[in-house]
Amino acid sequence: MKSSPLQGIKVLDLSRFIAGPHCTMLLGDMGADVIKIEKKGAGDDSRHFPPFQNGESLYSMALNRNKRSITLNFRDKRAQDLLREMVKTADVLVENFRPGTMESMGCGWDDLREINPRLIMTRLSGFGQTGPYSQRPGFDGIAQAMSGLMELTGHPDGPPMLAGTFYIDYMSGMYATTATLAALHARETTGKGQMVDVALLDSAVSMLTTAISTQVNKGLTLTRTGNRDRYSSPANVFKTGSGDFILILSGTNPLFKRLTQAMGREDLAADSRFANVEVRLQNASALEAIIQEWIDTLTIDQALEAISGAGVPCAKVASPADVVKNPQLLHRKQIVEVEHPMAGRVAMSGVTMHLSENPLSIRRAPPRLGEHTGEVLREWLTLSPEQIESLNSDGVL
Repeated sequence: MKSSPLQGIKVLDLSRFIAGPHCTMLLGDMGADVIKIEKKGAGDDSRHFPPFQNGESLYSMALNRNKRSITLNFRDKRAQDLLREMVKTADVLVENFRPGTMESMGCGWDDLREINPRLIMTRLSGFGQTGPYSQRPGFDGIAQAMSGLMELTGHPDGPPMLAGTFYIDYMSGMYATTATLAALHARETTGKGQMVDVALLDSAVSMLTTAISTQVNKGLTLTRTGNRDRYSSPANVFKTGSGDFILILSGTNPLFKRLTQAMGREDLAADSRFANVEVRLQNASALEAIIQEWIDTLTIDQALEAISGAGVPCAKVASPADVVKNPQLLHRKQIVEVEHPMAGRVAMSGVTMHLSENPLSIRRAPPRLGEHTGEVLREWLTLSPEQIESLNSDGVL
């Protein structure tokens, strides 16, 4: 069998919620041995989030495959000592506590790099490890609000809107993964580890793209445009005669000409109001009204056939019920089921990345709380069964 690209890399995962666990799940998908270290008794906070299946959180399971779970009672100094012992042979440690929490346990960056100079310590937080806001609590929604992304989301005559998922958390997890891989590569040259500092607010602002330069260079403040593309037209969502919604992206001049052919309205391409991108933007409402009148006469299937058949990008606005049956996603194994010892068969998203020579896979179901405590301590620290039982009896594990 072909090896996984991160086979042999050992990761300590002290993170919880979404951003950190998403980062470590990606590392696990790539073959790293990820040890999820959780609070004794309670575990990762997400274990208590609904929905549940046979008492197990589907929310938690969506983010914690390809990991092993152990529990440590960090209020006990012996648990902190065990963590420091594990750090000696770890390649990566990922945490997303509020800055200063790890330092208070004697496990800050300066402490851990003394123990293991090759360690990569990846730290995710709301605002970063430094700066005037570093001690503030930060979550995905806070980053959406503070970054300006909420101001850009929603209809012009409505309030700012949160996105339908925690995309800043996921983006931060991907940035953390990318930076961790870069640090591992740099270590091959320097022999030294380093600290990775990823902030949710930074990640959110990175997605503003032209909103920053438009503000600073032009003095113009972008705001909400609903589903209408702010740079080209027609590019919007329309309601079909069957009641379904379709997104049509035909803002370039060639694509607009194809759309007019699909509509049987080639005259629109010659109309001075719609002759090029600039004037179509100025007359977007009038153009969209014409398109909507045509779309009203079609079912979703008829609209997709006509528009897609003309070579114009379009898609039905899918519900989750549509997504889990999408033949393209099923072909690429993006909707999969994993067998869990307590919850049974659990559906989740598949491995997103595809490598031709080092294929990635789901090797482990999301772990039960503390499922691998004894196993990991025997492997990583060569503790005997008696030592493990003593630590467990003393409430350390």
